Amino acid sequence: MNTTGNTILITGATSGIGYAFAAEFHNRGNRVIAVGRRCDRLDAMKREFPGMATEVCDIADAAQRVDLAARVISTYPELNVVINNAGIQLVTDLTKPVDLAAVMSEIETNLTAPIHLGSLLVPHLAGRAHAALINISSGLAFVPIAFMPVYCATKAALHSLTMSWRYQLRNTGVKVFEIAPPSTDTELGYQRRTDKKESHGGIPVAEFLAEAMEAIAGDELEAPIGQSKHLREKGAAMFPFMNK
Repeated sequence: MNTTGNTILITGATSGIGYAFAAEFHNRGNRVIAVGRRCDRLDAMKREFPGMATEVCDIADAAQRVDLAARVISTYPELNVVINNAGIQLVTDLTKPVDLAAVMSEIETNLTAPIHLGSLLVPHLAGRAHAALINISSGLAFVPIAFMPVYCATKAALHSLTMSWRYQLRNTGVKVFEIAPPSTDTELGYQRRTDKKESHGGIPVAEFLAEAMEAIAGDELEAPIGQSKHLREKGAAMFPFMNK
């Protein structure tokens, strides 16, 4: 995929991996449309990156997704790349009745939103040159950590979904990527931590980004990054190690 000269929509762009992609693609001469819930962070990004576009949207809300897609197609008809990045990571104890609202929120954000938003934007992408759909899954799509089972299940589903999407779009010009990060030092999972400022831990975002951009530039359509490679290759054999 060309990594310059695109118009790129990125969900979950106000922190972590989404922010890193937004900054990198902006600095490479792309028009970036950063999408997020937090207006203050989007405003800060516009100040930091002159020319970057922002869109306020709670990606977990279906009506807001419909409005976002309509606005973006109308305002930025040159849109040719979509990165489904937004996600939340919660702890779920399956040995007792679950908090159904929390479970549904995790599924809506991590799985339903990329399915729905992607379906709204893919028909537009199919008419654009150098088009791409990039789904951010996780190494945990291949081997789950048992105390966050819903998160891992949504990422496994996103992996499967991406394969099907790639097949369905095989006769179009749309390239469908899956980037599977390892544990990366972002604020992912802050909702489940007592100290909301504590980071996730894992490899530095810059290390992830360098390998992810290399994969995108090299048309590596399924790209596990770092430790995610071992999880992809060894599968269930890694489960005891990941859950000891």
